[in-house]
Amino acid sequence: MLYENGALDATLAAAAGDDAALLAELRHAFVESLERQVDLLRRSRCDGNWNVAAMRLKGLAASFHASSLIFLADEAIASAPGDPAIIRKIENFLFDFTT
Repeated sequence: MLYENGALDATLAAAAGDDAALLAELRHAFVESLERQVDLLRRSRCDGNWNVAAMRLKGLAASFHASSLIFLADEAIASAPGDPAIIRKIENFLFDFTT
């Protein structure tokens, strides 16, 4: 995951250019959105809510060119609602990115 975080950081840096405040804002927006989708996945108990949260997660990942997060979102889409294994993997991605 460390390489992925480097690629994600590079994407954010390219978008922000030399603007450190914008870079911080983009990172914060990504993390906040990712946290929101993880929370929705945790609380989803039906296929519809689970799939909506997983698709939003995939869209977030695609917009930031986070290929391993896209893979995790695809895994979530294929999983049963509330699957603790995939939620844990996505939480680990979030933890790795924020530390």
